[in-house]
Amino acid sequence: MKPPNRSSLPLLACILTANAFQFPDCINGPLAKSRACDPTASAPDRAASLVEQLNIDEKLVNLVDQSKGAPRLGLPPYAWWSEGLHGVAGSPGVVFNTTGHPFSFATSFANAITLGATFNDDLVYEVATAISTEARAFANFGFGGLDYWTPNINPYKDPRWGRGAETPGEDPLRIKGYVKAMVAGLEGDKTVRKVIATCKHYAAYDLERWRGLTRYEFDAVVSLQDLSEYYLPPFQHCARDSKVGSIMCSYNALNGTPACASTYLMTDILRDHWNWTDHNNYITSDCNAIQDFLPDNHNFSQTPAEAAAAAYIAGTDTVCEVSGWPPYTDVIGAYNQSLLPESTINTALQRLYEGLIRAGYLDHGRPATSTNNGPFSSPEYDALNWSDVNTPSSQELALRSATEGIVLLKNSDNLLPFDFSAMSGGKKKVALIGHWANATRTMRGPYSGVPPYYHNPLYAAQQLNHSFSYVRGPVVNASDPDTWTAPALEAVEEADVILYFGGTDTTVAAEDLDRESIAWPETQVALIEKLAGLGKPMVVIQLGDQVDDSALLDNKNISSILWVGYPAQSGGTAVFDVLTGKKAPAGRLPVTQYPAKYVDEVPLTEMALRPFNHGSNSSSSGTEQNGLTIQTRSTSGNKTLSSPGRTYKWYSDAVLPFGYGLHYTTFNVSLSLSSSNSSSSARFSLTNSTSPQSIPISSLVTSCTATYLDLCPFSSFRVSITNTGSTTSDYVALLFLSGEFGPQPYPLKTLVSYKRVKDIKPGETRMVSGEDIPVSLGAIARVDGNGNTVLYPGTYRFGVDVEGLVEGMKEVVVELTGEEKVLDEFPQPKE
Repeated sequence: MKPPNRSSLPLLACILTANAFQFPDCINGPLAKSRACDPTASAPDRAASLVEQLNIDEKLVNLVDQSKGAPRLGLPPYAWWSEGLHGVAGSPGVVFNTTGHPFSFATSFANAITLGATFNDDLVYEVATAISTEARAFANFGFGGLDYWTPNINPYKDPRWGRGAETPGEDPLRIKGYVKAMVAGLEGDKTVRKVIATCKHYAAYDLERWRGLTRYEFDAVVSLQDLSEYYLPPFQHCARDSKVGSIMCSYNALNGTPACASTYLMTDILRDHWNWTDHNNYITSDCNAIQDFLPDNHNFSQTPAEAAAAAYIAGTDTVCEVSGWPPYTDVIGAYNQSLLPESTINTALQRLYEGLIRAGYLDHGRPATSTNNGPFSSPEYDALNWSDVNTPSSQELALRSATEGIVLLKNSDNLLPFDFSAMSGGKKKVALIGHWANATRTMRGPYSGVPPYYHNPLYAAQQLNHSFSYVRGPVVNASDPDTWTAPALEAVEEADVILYFGGTDTTVAAEDLDRESIAWPETQVALIEKLAGLGKPMVVIQLGDQVDDSALLDNKNISSILWVGYPAQSGGTAVFDVLTGKKAPAGRLPVTQYPAKYVDEVPLTEMALRPFNHGSNSSSSGTEQNGLTIQTRSTSGNKTLSSPGRTYKWYSDAVLPFGYGLHYTTFNVSLSLSSSNSSSSARFSLTNSTSPQSIPISSLVTSCTATYLDLCPFSSFRVSITNTGSTTSDYVALLFLSGEFGPQPYPLKTLVSYKRVKDIKPGETRMVSGEDIPVSLGAIARVDGNGNTVLYPGTYRFGVDVEGLVEGMKEVVVELTGEEKVLDEFPQPKE
């Protein structure tokens, strides 16, 4: 029986069990004369040579994340578990120097959900590049490894999921853009990988612990349509298009089979269909996921030896174990019982070591003047050191990552930006209220390292020399006596403006902790309403996850609302830069803001995206709790569940929609098809007519040279953006598609492209077109019941932005004609 908080163990364990990292000595060590250390040999040959030199006992102890190496060969131990979600973070592969400098901290960038809200993939790339630079510096001096378990790319489809803040949001196309930029920045553009990125968690993973059901036993029942259309596209881009070095299989089962034992996921789709085989890339399990095969959870394997064999044979290459939490992976038993062939062991080890070789593992420290430097030697990476950690440029980047992700949700009477300058002979007095105002560790959010500082809101106010008062305020719905209301009311008595810093944090939603409520915590909203009742200018700065802002949006005494997420080391400075107008907000919500009642309408366990209502005529094997039928399996025969739909594509009753975000200025935006794109005009003729453009489907694919048809370009759009206000501001162009084509039901709309345009001055018009706002055939296609991606004939309506946010002509209508075309034929499960 596992205790309730099993998943709180990994980060604690990593601090206690971390080992210093070492590169093998390929110049003077025992391996030096072998082909493994020959820099002119290919990576597969070198990995095969290394594995051939291991005896079976050495092979078996190197199949888990705390691999033992082989001392007789000079092969050091290696920890296959380093974290870098939004900065180098503590983990078994990473240690921070607790005795002081150097390597006592790393830059902490805004967490993924805030970075996702920027809709700025150039910024994502810069952040990822800075993370990998610091990671490589840590490795060079023995404080970190070469593989990093980031990014987390599971779509954030339900607001209750505890790990949603680790992701860039709910939309697969947005996540694919994030993936492309993040993997490129982490792994670099050279032959030798800067670090090995790991896309996680494969697949359909978005439940932690909800109403007695845990991720360790949860069987996600997903239709092929939803699997192909929603849950897998980010992983498709990781594997097929970015060719990431590593992928992590998840805790949950998918349609009856644990993900880490699924040949359908790992062989049929990942390696065969997506051709993720070029570099013999490897798969790691999530931590202790293999022991979850046992009867207490998935009941897929009866013994630890059987579980280990099932994982490796299916395609898992290394198993993560949490120190101090047996049963450990019984690799030895699996081999001794003839359940695990040595050929499978060799394949896994060759993939793992080839991954390290491609990251320069066996070529570290070769002199730059050496005549036999191979393709995996990188003097540039080897030269990175402590001076490359938290540089002024990375500090500025950390601030930008937070500032650009801030979303303005309300701004009545244009209260913001607020002038804190002198008034009536003295500076305006500011009341800072709320548990986030003086936050430290909380600002980092999940999977964080040790930052060099915490520039929180209280710090930022001090730097601006404001006259301020501060009262902490409540966190969640605690039963403690009210010790905050009276001090808060006293603090705001003389204030000219009230700044309330509140919302959820990792005590409410985190790994191993899903939410039951998505409403504002009652104690906080009660205090907010009392403060607002005083009639003074009031701004609510909402941090953490999304909550239902309905009451605050309707409250006329609350002038402005900002959402910030988890802004990390520079969050307070970022907030005040926006409050004062030093930076204009342009972030967009990366998720739907649902009403609080949503949690009573659909169980967290329901994996379907489309709305449905089967009624309640049929019997159910589920259990009833608080009016919801809780199913570990939601099958097509289950007639007791209904759903209003999930995400902006299918849910129509949002408090605030995906992509929402206000500005300090106004924009006029127009959209048109461009006839200047040579590739477009070569396929079909465009006119300036206002009537729908007619385009044959055949013309879109016959001249395409892309490796995969879904990557073929559709057409070149042109977005004209004019700043009609008085404030310089960024603008995020969101291009949506709607229309009744393909299988029913039809999505409300679908994001097909986006671009953040920087620093548009008052009166200035900027044009975005071509590759700056690309639209692929895959983006406009639909997915049929078998998971195939199909381009259908029909009327396609393209529009810019969320309705009501900007002025101008924002729609282009295109008629696709001819026969439908399958762009990607999805692998079908074997019976």
